[in-house]
Amino acid sequence: MTDAAITLYTDAAFLSPYAMSVFVGLHEKGLPFSLVSVDLDKGAHYAPTYRASSLTARVPMLQAGEFTLSESTAIIEFLDDTFAAPDFAPLLPVHPLERARARQVQAWLRSDLLPLRYERSTEVVFIQPNPTPLSFEATDAVEKLFDVADKLIPDGATSLFEHWCIADTDLALMLNRLARNGDEIPEKLRRYAAAQWERPSVRKWLNLRTN
Repeated sequence: MTDAAITLYTDAAFLSPYAMSVFVGLHEKGLPFSLVSVDLDKGAHYAPTYRASSLTARVPMLQAGEFTLSESTAIIEFLDDTFAAPDFAPLLPVHPLERARARQVQAWLRSDLLPLRYERSTEVVFIQPNPTPLSFEATDAVEKLFDVADKLIPDGATSLFEHWCIADTDLALMLNRLARNGDEIPEKLRRYAAAQWERPSVRKWLNLRTN
């Protein structure tokens, strides 16, 4: 399996935060891979061949040899298990308690804060800002995000734990839905998100839209 050719299927617009997470993870692992874009606007993810491979008809999907897997958190854990430390950089913390916390952060960001995700879509991060003021529901989600992030990020730190993990990329993206849009955000959280945005693996994703 470790010698199998790897292909990452992502959305053609490169707007998916979950595809970004896996893309960053592959680069952090130092794994060579091919990139295939799927045109979601044209329903390419519902094509019989793609749907048969992904099961959930979503992006991202990872193909390693004949094995295919969708859902970003499952892919991240597959990569960490298959290309494990110390030969490869870990994507999730090695310490069990920190690893559990990182998984909690990932699960929370994918299942909560829906009004914020809707009103500040990733288009405001990667394409152009949205001047529409946030609704009451989105503002409430923002307050929750700020409260949780402030508790998780140590003062003066640019990562959740002593070493970077993939949950940092996921959390920074959520914060940048506000920071990159010009919405108010506490300076501590702004610095954290900005530092994460300068990571080389993240810059590679950002460059996809300009190439």
